[in-house]
Amino acid sequence: MQCFSFLKTMMILFNFLIFLCGVALLAVGIWVSIDGSSFLKIFGPLSSSAMQFVNVGYFLIAAGAVLFALGFLGCYGAQTENKCALMMFFLILLLIFIAEVAAAVVALVYTTMAEHFLTLLVVPAIKQDYGSQKDFTQVWNTTMEGLKCCGFNNYTDFEGSPYFMKNHTFPPYCCADNGNGTTVEPCTEEKAKDKTVQGCFSQLLYDIRTNAATVGGVAAGIGGLEVRG
Repeated sequence: MQCFSFLKTMMILFNFLIFLCGVALLAVGIWVSIDGSSFLKIFGPLSSSAMQFVNVGYFLIAAGAVLFALGFLGCYGAQTENKCALMMFFLILLLIFIAEVAAAVVALVYTTMAEHFLTLLVVPAIKQDYGSQKDFTQVWNTTMEGLKCCGFNNYTDFEGSPYFMKNHTFPPYCCADNGNGTTVEPCTEEKAKDKTVQGCFSQLLYDIRTNAATVGGVAAGIGGLEVRG
């Protein structure tokens, strides 16, 4: 009896935390949708660039609504032992778990297809906006500096971009020394060819595979929490 009471209390607490996360995401999503300008001022260029690709406000509202419903059903069902509420809670959690497994399988099986699809989206954006859009340029500079990479595929992604047309050189990250990470300026085509710095997509995949145990552990932990819930 005491064990059942403890599990019931833990389930209520677990779902209350999910409920609070849902409320927080809903609040931020509504804020972004209604007053996006103040959101951009507070969180800076990264948020601005993210909002160029997805409507962050609606995404947060959708995610918050799901977590809100999940947390409410879990708390209500555990407290009142309502079978209908608990069944709804289980079904939503099961759907989320299946979606996560499906996304992981798709990511592993269709990596090449995803790379081709992203190339069609990202490379034209680089050629059009890098060097002219301040926020877009800053996000790519931060990414290339952090991952020690160049462009999406390689230095050729910047050919014809506003930055290249103005300076007639490539970003210095494309001529970085692989040993100590120092950049070479000006980064001409000859130097970029000689350095052969990897594209950011390939570098990201390499980092994920290198830290596969950590990524797998985190994913397994999240899955375990969902199964336990």
